[in-house]
Amino acid sequence: MSAVVLEQGAQLGGRPDTAGVSRALVAGDGARTIAFGPDGAVTLSTFLGHVRGVAALLPDAPFALNLCEDRYRFLVAFCAVAMRGQTTLLPPSRTRGAIDDVRSRHPHSYCIGDLDDCGCPGAHALTHAPAPPHYVRLPDALPTEAGDTPQIALDALVAIGFTSGSTGVPGANPKPWATFHAGTLQNLAMLADLHGDATLPVVATVPPQHMYGMEMSVLLPMLGNVAVHGGRPFFPGDIADALRDAPRPALLVTTPVHLRSLVESGIELPPIAAIATATAPLTRELAAAAEARFGCEVRELFGSTETLIFARRRTARDAAWAPYAGVRLQPVPDGTLVHAPHLAEPRLLADLVELDETGGFVLRGRQADMIEIAGKRASLGDLTRRLLAIDGVRDGVVLQSAVADAYGVRRIEAVVVADDALTDAALLDALRESQDPVFLPRRLRRVDALPRNETGKLPRAALDALLAGT
Repeated sequence: MSAVVLEQGAQLGGRPDTAGVSRALVAGDGARTIAFGPDGAVTLSTFLGHVRGVAALLPDAPFALNLCEDRYRFLVAFCAVAMRGQTTLLPPSRTRGAIDDVRSRHPHSYCIGDLDDCGCPGAHALTHAPAPPHYVRLPDALPTEAGDTPQIALDALVAIGFTSGSTGVPGANPKPWATFHAGTLQNLAMLADLHGDATLPVVATVPPQHMYGMEMSVLLPMLGNVAVHGGRPFFPGDIADALRDAPRPALLVTTPVHLRSLVESGIELPPIAAIATATAPLTRELAAAAEARFGCEVRELFGSTETLIFARRRTARDAAWAPYAGVRLQPVPDGTLVHAPHLAEPRLLADLVELDETGGFVLRGRQADMIEIAGKRASLGDLTRRLLAIDGVRDGVVLQSAVADAYGVRRIEAVVVADDALTDAALLDALRESQDPVFLPRRLRRVDALPRNETGKLPRAALDALLAGT
C-alpha cells in the first residue's frame, strides 16, 4: 500500500508538478456506501447528486466557513465548495471570536450550515440576501443534480486550517488537494488491516471542522472504501447507538476524554473494529483499560494542523511512535521538522523528539510556552494577553499547573488581580468570548498582587508557591 501512496502522492501541494494534474473528488463505484445512520445508508451516487445540487446554490465567493453540525451535510458542503473552486476555512475553534477573526481576514467569505442562523452579526439566509450572502442554510431536503464525478486540480486550495503559533496569533495553514489526497492515502494504508475488501464503517465523536475530524471522518469516506456515520455522538449512550447503526464492526474515532467516559460508564458497546484517538495524550493505563473493556486495539495517532497525521502507536504496549511510510523527522533547536510525502516542504513542530534506531520516536516535551489541549494549540503568553485585555483586570497570568491530576492532565490555571466589581463568572464569560473553551482556566486565584521580582518578571517557583498556598 505504501508504494501506491508514494506513486499517487508524488504530485504534492505547492510543487510545480501539480500544475494541470487533477484527481477525482471522490473515489469508488457509485453503489458503494459513503455514509450511514439510523435512517439507513447513502450511496456514493446519491451523495454526488447532493454535492452537485448544493454546489448550484452557492454564491460566487472565494471562501466559505462550513459550520454544519450534521457530519453528512458537512461532507456534502465541503465537496460542493471544492467543486465550485472555492476554499473552506477551518477556524481554530468554533467560538464566536474565532469565527469572527477568520471572517475578518477573509471579508469576501460566507458561512454555510444546517442551522437556522450562523450566529454572526447581521446574518441572513440566501433567500433573503443579495449574493454573496452572509449565510447559506442548507435546505432540509438536499437538492440533487445529475452529472459527472467532479475532478479537482491537485494544486487547488481546498481548505485553510487555522491554529495558534508561538505568538498565539492564529496561523493559516493552506491545504491543497494534493496534500489532503496524499495524506488520506497514508491514513487508508494505516487502516487497511481492519477491513480488507469490505467497507469500513466509521463513527466519530470529534467535530468535522477540526483537522483530526476532517482527516478521519471526512476525507477517509471520500477517497477510500469507508462509510461515515452522519451524526456526532457525544454521550456514551449516543456513541453506543451510533455504533449499532453500523452494518459491521466500526472504527471509533474519538479522544482520550471521550474514551475515558466510555470506559468508566460501564455501557455495553457492540463489537468494534478498532479505536483511533488523538487531540490529547493518551495514557498507557487508559489505552489498556479500553482494549480490555471493548476487545479491540486502540491506535493513538500523532499529527497537527500543520502536518496532518503522520505517525501512530499502540499505546497500551508501545512507548515509541511509528512514522508513516516516507516520513522523516529532523530535530532542530526550535522543535522538530517533519518531512513527509504529502507535504510540499518540511513543517516545524514545537514538539521535541528523540529518535530511535528503528526510525521511531518518543516525545520529550514542548518548546517554550506552547500548550496543546484536545488537539488544539495555544500560547500561554497569548492566553495571558487575552486575560489582561478584560476590563477590570489589573494584572494576571495564565499558566499550566505544575502537577498533573489523577488523569495525567496538567490543568490551566490563572492568577489575577481584578476589581471587586468583576466577578469570577463575568471574567470567565469574557475569556470565553475570545478563546477556545478548552483553554479556560480550571482554577482561578484572585490575589492582591502578583509575586513579580525586581525586573517585573514572574518566577515560576513563586507562582507555584502562591497557588499551593505557601
